[in-house]
Amino acid sequence: MKVYWRIFTYTQSYGRLIASYLLVTSLAVIFGTLNFTLLSPLFQILFQDIDNSAISNLHEPVFAFRAQYLIDLFNYYFAKTIVDYGKISALRFVCVVIGFSVLFSNIFRFLGQRLINASRSIGMQNLRNDVFRKITSLHLGYFSNAQKGDLMARLTTDMQEIENSILGALQWIIKDPVTILVYFVVLFYTSFELTIFTILFLPLSGGIIAEVTKRLRKAGGQTQALLGNLLGIIDETLHGLKVIYAFNAQNYIQNKFLQTSQFYSETHQKLENKREMASPLSEFLGVLTVTVILLYGGTLVLEGTSDLKAADFITYIIIFSQILSPAKAISAGMSNIQRSLASAERLITILDTPSNITSIPNAVKLEKLEKEIVFRNVGFAYQERKVLQNINFTIPKGKTVALVGASGGGKSTLADLLARFYDVTEGEILIDGTNVKNIELGHLRQLLGIVTQESILFNDTISNNIAFGINAMQGQVERAAKIANAHDFILQTENAYQSNIGDRGMKLSGGQRQRLAIARAVLKNPDILILDEATSALDSESEKLVQDALYRLLENRTSLVIAHRLSTIQHADLILVMQEGEIVERGTHQELMDKNGIYRKLQDMQKTANKE
Repeated sequence: MKVYWRIFTYTQSYGRLIASYLLVTSLAVIFGTLNFTLLSPLFQILFQDIDNSAISNLHEPVFAFRAQYLIDLFNYYFAKTIVDYGKISALRFVCVVIGFSVLFSNIFRFLGQRLINASRSIGMQNLRNDVFRKITSLHLGYFSNAQKGDLMARLTTDMQEIENSILGALQWIIKDPVTILVYFVVLFYTSFELTIFTILFLPLSGGIIAEVTKRLRKAGGQTQALLGNLLGIIDETLHGLKVIYAFNAQNYIQNKFLQTSQFYSETHQKLENKREMASPLSEFLGVLTVTVILLYGGTLVLEGTSDLKAADFITYIIIFSQILSPAKAISAGMSNIQRSLASAERLITILDTPSNITSIPNAVKLEKLEKEIVFRNVGFAYQERKVLQNINFTIPKGKTVALVGASGGGKSTLADLLARFYDVTEGEILIDGTNVKNIELGHLRQLLGIVTQESILFNDTISNNIAFGINAMQGQVERAAKIANAHDFILQTENAYQSNIGDRGMKLSGGQRQRLAIARAVLKNPDILILDEATSALDSESEKLVQDALYRLLENRTSLVIAHRLSTIQHADLILVMQEGEIVERGTHQELMDKNGIYRKLQDMQKTANKE
């Protein structure tokens, strides 16, 4: 119930909604019930079950604020119509009242459905927005453990489950119980004895249905998790088709998908079988109850042991049969909600995931870099695995520090710590003497510009990719592109700056994508620039164009450069050689060459590789 209420609160103004929905639903049920209560006088006319001497002595009832007054008033005018105009006119009178009753019942039912639809739409929009905001605010460490396909399943199929079941549950939570309640009021009024007998059968059917529905929740969670795995395989396959083809791994990936797909289908089929069992089971139990009532009540009428008349008994059976539909809806709703609660829990898990990287209260709003960046005794560990230890260096304003070393030495992790994609586990990183943890997160990242080895671009226009996150004029976009050596190739595309570059920028070459990423950094004009092996994946011609753009970008800018190709960082003010998470050498290019240590060996290895 706690999970349900948590999701239900996403419905905007749900208090007013419930009150409004309860009102129009009650009116719809009342008018709907009136249709069936009018059947009794209709049957009396058809079966000639009317005492003319009794109806001639009826008097107009005195007004009173109670249901009996309305019944007496109708009976008075009904009897008066028979006396004054005959039974045919009375039949017409009853049919006209039934017609208006049906009309008003359906009008109020339509108004109630509109309220439900508005509630569901607003609730889903609020929930979807909150989950997406949460996902985009979580720290990067969360996504190293989360499968992308599973997150996609939560944002799509889990959302759909909730929309169809939980946020649409007002109908069977409010309307159907109200309908059953009103019907039972009429049934008690018609025959108290027969209705008491009827109620004895309800706990039996309810208990059987509850036993079926409570097993659905666990199965629903398993199904959604398997669907997430399936989407994950699809995403990985589409992203890695080149590798799959290159290694002739089509059979492997197909078998992996088919196995997961088969397991999902089997689990989903079992869940659907259980879910569908509740509805026919409730219908069978309802019809069985009607049959027992028909036998018991019919015996009372035929033996004359009850004051229930034949017309009233037929009306009673018809009204009770109408209880089957809302009872069946409640049963189906309970089945659906048990299944969708698993989806709700999967979404709430995301919403309740703590954002480990956040701004502290009263965080410092640093507008620009004035002096320096200091790494002081910095250490970092992924869970229990140490990645960095005892890192100490300073980047003065306007200077360039380069990080070199073998892969896995911790170079990219240092850059991530500066941007607070992760937080240090030891020591501190200071910007102008202020710990980055104490700087307001938005202001910290506004100081930074990042160009990575893999250019992260979006399925949008060239202009929007360059101006990503920035409100820039077209002239500013073009100037940034010219600095990044991108303007000429952009003009050669079909729609120039308005050309769409496709998913992940796949319509462009690697060098073109990288130059757009550099143009994006140029346009942002950050105080601090992070280059993470920005040219390592390029051919020589593209590298020359990109490197030229980088030189322009680095000029007089505070920079942390991670380099794979050592030729690109020879002019750095300080070069740090990293090995197994520690700084093992430091100095300028010439100083490190003179030491004849690790850096010199790396240089010699690259020269040999280039010659070959």
